[in-house]
Amino acid sequence: MASESQRTTRALDSSSSYWLTRFVMLRLLGVIYAVAFLVAINQIIPLIGSNGLLPVGIYLKQVSDALGSNGAGFTRLPSLFWLWHSDAALLMAAWVGFVLSCVVVAGYANALLLAMLWFLYISFVHVGQEWYGYGWEIQLTETGFLAIFLCPLLDLRPFPRYAPPMPIIVLFRWLAFRIMLGAGLIKLRGDEIWRNSTVLYYHFETQPIPGPLSRWFHFLPRPMLQVGVWFNWLAEIVAPFFVFWPRVARHIAGAVIVLFQISIILSGNLSFLNWLTIVPALACFDDGFWSRILPRRLVGMAEEAAEHAEESRPLLTTAWVVTALIAILSIKPALNIVSPGQIMNTSFDPLDLVNTYGAFGTVGKERLNVVFEGTMDENPTDQANWKPYIYKGLPVALDERPSQIAPYQLRLDWQMWFASMSSPAEYPWTVNLVWKLLHNDPGTVSLFASNPFPNQPPRYIRAVLYRYSFAEPGNDQGLWWNRERVGIWLRAMSAEDPQLIQVLQSAGWIPLDGPMK
Repeated sequence: MASESQRTTRALDSSSSYWLTRFVMLRLLGVIYAVAFLVAINQIIPLIGSNGLLPVGIYLKQVSDALGSNGAGFTRLPSLFWLWHSDAALLMAAWVGFVLSCVVVAGYANALLLAMLWFLYISFVHVGQEWYGYGWEIQLTETGFLAIFLCPLLDLRPFPRYAPPMPIIVLFRWLAFRIMLGAGLIKLRGDEIWRNSTVLYYHFETQPIPGPLSRWFHFLPRPMLQVGVWFNWLAEIVAPFFVFWPRVARHIAGAVIVLFQISIILSGNLSFLNWLTIVPALACFDDGFWSRILPRRLVGMAEEAAEHAEESRPLLTTAWVVTALIAILSIKPALNIVSPGQIMNTSFDPLDLVNTYGAFGTVGKERLNVVFEGTMDENPTDQANWKPYIYKGLPVALDERPSQIAPYQLRLDWQMWFASMSSPAEYPWTVNLVWKLLHNDPGTVSLFASNPFPNQPPRYIRAVLYRYSFAEPGNDQGLWWNRERVGIWLRAMSAEDPQLIQVLQSAGWIPLDGPMK
């Protein structure tokens, strides 16, 4: 007769056991939450604080006026910050979220804690304006919402007495399916260079924030870059259809998706997007898979939990109710995926429970960068001594190797990548940025790597548009980048510039009775 240990091990080998799957998914989700809240701790005040580039108070008033009341605003954009949005409130929420995330990383999670994390983060997303307008923000809220129902209401233990409900595991697979297929179809319908397999000739150089290996990828032989595009199609068009298949096919699909995300992580800095996409893909793997690669002690804990498991009818009933809700809310996103007019990264409900995703439907063939420059000279011509503000991620200095930043996100750098392909009129907060640099505002300066004017503010600030390209490896000058000037993106302005002051006053960024010194 088989021993009790052998029987529980066989239980973990089955395709219906997900104790270890839940453990791994929640730990990775906790890491992502921790990084996301850490970003808020470091950047939220200079971005949307009371003296930020896009103050949250002004935004909430605009929403309230447009919808008729604060209550209507809360209904449309649920957020804690409708109640209290001071700088202290923003920082407190970010710190609470970070601490709770660390608890999850340590191995402790329940539905109540995960619900708190979910609503704290959705509170930032809904008032973060364009700083939080990325697809992975609503992807984190959707992923975080599903995670709530993987756990018992109160039991915090890494392996509680209730098994993860199978309907929620399936919903994670449905999320992985939509993320991957949506991303693949937007590329098929988008740029011609995706369809002719030449997109990777450009992507590694022109992506938002290159990483330390991006140049190496860029200069790979072109046949290898074409193979990379075919691997993209395998992961985004083929693999999603197998996440619902029996065990072997599902494991292979999950492995392809995870390996694809890891390859993107190695080749650039796409915030926590790829780490987050791995979370639902992990639902493809059952305990039989994890028991072969995780430490024996952890597997033993899962075995013991499975041996003493109890059935929770309320947990299972809740899971089926959530499944029904997600099924209904999935109608519009599913129709969007099959629509010729497919849109990316859009929410169809106020709580961002089921969304549509996609990235890089169009890939540029050249890299443009806006660089802010300051001078102390009286005459702000090209002959003046202009000093650049160095970004933390975007290239400025030609001899500086790109850094590994992801899963952390530099929100100013990301927005300036978008802005470089547009005009200042489409990014009016850049004028507020100039104003703050003219006053050496500590919060704004902290968004850059360093302050070229540490002792006193510059007399003038301008923004120049440059075209960057990777320098050939091994060049004699030790350069990582080449660049050429395209033109002036924002003309030189001083703190006494009447047109600058008028724009700031009309936006409510400085008082009407005079500029704030």
